[in-house]
Amino acid sequence: MTLTASTSTTNYGEFFTRRWVVDVLLDITGYTADRDLGSLHLLEPSCGSGAFLGPAVERLISSAQAQGRDLALLGDAVRAYDLQLEHVKTARRVCHDLLVAAGAPEDTATTLAKTWVRRQDFLLPSVDDRAVDVAIGNPPYIRYDDLDASTAAEYRRAWTTMKGRGDIYVGFYERCLAMLKPGGRVGFICADRWMRNQYGELLRDLVSSRYSVQHVWTMHDVDAFESAVSAYPAITVLANQRQGTSIVADTTASFGESSAQTLAKWSRDESQTHFTDTGVRAHRLPHWFPAGEMWPTGSPARLALIERLNDGFPSLHDEATGTRVAIGIATGADKAYVTKDADAAEPGRLLPLSMRRDLMTGSFEWQGNYLVNPWDIDGNLVDLADFPRLAAHLSAHPAIKDRFVAKKNPDRWHRTIDKVNASIIDRPKLLLQDMKARIHPVLEPGGHYPHHNLYYVVSETWDMEVLGGILLSRIAQAFIEAYCVRMRGGTLRFQAQYLKKIRVPAPTAIPGELADELRRAFRARDVEAATSAAARVYGIDILEYELTDTVPDHDA
Repeated sequence: MTLTASTSTTNYGEFFTRRWVVDVLLDITGYTADRDLGSLHLLEPSCGSGAFLGPAVERLISSAQAQGRDLALLGDAVRAYDLQLEHVKTARRVCHDLLVAAGAPEDTATTLAKTWVRRQDFLLPSVDDRAVDVAIGNPPYIRYDDLDASTAAEYRRAWTTMKGRGDIYVGFYERCLAMLKPGGRVGFICADRWMRNQYGELLRDLVSSRYSVQHVWTMHDVDAFESAVSAYPAITVLANQRQGTSIVADTTASFGESSAQTLAKWSRDESQTHFTDTGVRAHRLPHWFPAGEMWPTGSPARLALIERLNDGFPSLHDEATGTRVAIGIATGADKAYVTKDADAAEPGRLLPLSMRRDLMTGSFEWQGNYLVNPWDIDGNLVDLADFPRLAAHLSAHPAIKDRFVAKKNPDRWHRTIDKVNASIIDRPKLLLQDMKARIHPVLEPGGHYPHHNLYYVVSETWDMEVLGGILLSRIAQAFIEAYCVRMRGGTLRFQAQYLKKIRVPAPTAIPGELADELRRAFRARDVEAATSAAARVYGIDILEYELTDTVPDHDA
């Protein structure tokens, strides 16, 4: 692995991948000596000093000897690239010495080493793009911002996934995938940030729509490199074939060679779904997550839960049940539009406003805030001439006219950013606070309008207390943890796009006794009881999917 601050920097920091990591990646990509490797094409897009290339060539030589192949005829078996001359020289020397040790003549070894290892920029179009069976390695981590402008522009023109402010390993993934033969595989140990961050969105969509995810082994705490490096690595294997099952594994610092080899062997048995060994838990998912969706995070068991519920249940936000998830009103000037003065405007212009502090106890307790409401029941902006007290109140806050929305429409300067949707005012609503460690639904019985730091759920079919019990459960929490952005201190961003992903049963499918249990659990704020009842509704086992306070120890 090469870490660098700039392509023009001469002091590259190279961190060698440990041999057992290389071997397991070669194993799970199918580059094993029991195959006729001389008939395959291997790609190493950033070979460094040969941490991956050396073991791969060892396997190639062993296979060729077993198959009776002439080593001199293996010129098309390998292509490896690097920008640094010293790395190219070192990698060629590694290949040369392995060939000579296997009995190849000096000139054959020299010729093959030069043919296999080339000094080129893999992300430039000039590199040979012949189809390959296996691409392997650890691509370099260089932020786009650290590239010179012309290089960055050329990369971005060539590789459509390199958008935003990311790392160039995104381009390495895209190019390697594009070079795969049908059934070919890319196996990298690489930072997994692209699976979570915005800059990886296009790459995720590319993978989900055209390729398949075969392995994702999260190895953030594993000593995978010869030197200490903080890179959030994961072993990832992607394939140019229809999506089948996927292996997801979560590891700890005690994960090592023995566990890795056992996991690799286990992964080949399609009948097995759960795996536990020293420092690792793994799960076989029936498929990966579809294109156009975020990839969730979490333990293998939690990912299996998300996938199972995604496959079997509709979303919380569902036209079929008339259930909607949305955010409360943004005013653009809360000092003017939020007040506790019940005489600030005409009675019809003051709307009881639900805010974060109303939810603190778990029951809705209104703190007396009003929304100064410039909208009529049909969603039209009122004429201030008809409401002199409203006009006087808003005019006393001149900052309102400095807002963008006011400057854009000077004759409508008194509007809030969002309109008031009068149809939800009197409806019961489940309110959820943004920026909280766990999901905390509170029932507002009607008559209040939610502020913009609250999300709300309304429904035409649900008993809101029964739905509240489901949302209080650890099953709903698992969805939030899988998709939400986590802030410092464990705080989660409860945004509508994530809340909409929660899967729920059909309201009519919940037996009466379980509906009663969910209702009681919601009223009592009893997460354990809510989780137990919800699990029976979903037909899942709490322990299997780690929905208790105690997570199974996988370091034993």
